[in-house]
Amino acid sequence: MASFTEQANLIFAQAVADYHRTDNVNATMPNPYEEGTIEYDLYRKNWIDTVQWHLEDIIRDPSINPIEALSLKRRIDHSNQERTDLVERIDSYFMECYRDVQPQLDARINTESPAWAIDRLSILHVKLWHMREQVERKDVSAEQHAKCTAKLTVLEEQLNDMTISISQLLADYQTGKRIMKVYRQMKMYNDPTLNPVLYSKK
Repeated sequence: MASFTEQANLIFAQAVADYHRTDNVNATMPNPYEEGTIEYDLYRKNWIDTVQWHLEDIIRDPSINPIEALSLKRRIDHSNQERTDLVERIDSYFMECYRDVQPQLDARINTESPAWAIDRLSILHVKLWHMREQVERKDVSAEQHAKCTAKLTVLEEQLNDMTISISQLLADYQTGKRIMKVYRQMKMYNDPTLNPVLYSKK
């Protein structure tokens, strides 16, 4: 049976590939998993990351219309909020998984919650897809190709290392070697009661 991290890798790779069937930031998300499952959330997480990657590309077009750029910036902000909300939902899944685990007396606290580690793993899959795309280009110099090939090698090593380290982290939670703690988002700029630009308008 695949570990949680191995399963996440398969779902993230699937989502990136599915997006690139149309390569359209406005395409409907064809989530193949049942809503309410962790698989559904993992697929949706990577879909959001992949779409946002392309939005970030588009907004950097030096000839972009300023009005379109502002619209894209607002869309990216909304996407970031969706991403954060989804990470917190995945952390809730982990909290439920480990709620009955008794921490060992010398249990340690991690610097980030497991879902934020999963977030980085998802984004790494998007980077890998696009670096492979760069390696396959035929319109670049040999030097550029070599640089991208070297970067791809590092990203593949990072994927292996992250898969191992996240699996080890989850095992530590399961055995009580680490204490599962989650600090919910404290973003202020999206909150009309905390952003002075927004609450001063009232």
